Amino acid sequence: MPDPRLTGLGGGLFCSAVMFALGCLDQLLFGASLTAYGVLFLPVCVLTAAWVRGADLVTAPVVVPIAFTVGLLPVADGDGGVFSHLMGIVTALATEAGWLYGGTLVAGVIATVRKVRLMNRRPGRTRMPV
Repeated sequence: MPDPRLTGLGGGLFCSAVMFALGCLDQLLFGASLTAYGVLFLPVCVLTAAWVRGADLVTAPVVVPIAFTVGLLPVADGDGGVFSHLMGIVTALATEAGWLYGGTLVAGVIATVRKVRLMNRRPGRTRMPV
């Protein structure tokens, strides 16, 4: 299992690039199925939160909703111009909010658990008597 450590920006770029690629793949294989896109979003959230380095853990739950939106570019329904495509993205964000919130929650929980574990490992940490 690879163990990369991404910076906050690197985690955002990784997550956005993978979601855009998965959006294109979803468009190609499943005909822009938003459910398939949402299911594919969850493992990307887990990987992003797991691979971000300890100092940048707070960025994981921030970048995954942005990446979800970036990945919707090829998937969102739009008949013609820019405004039609933009309306398709807004509609997809509204109808697939459960996947978006779920992935953000997963990334937030993983980042929080990792942060707590990092704080407990710090040497020289003294506790105040109760």
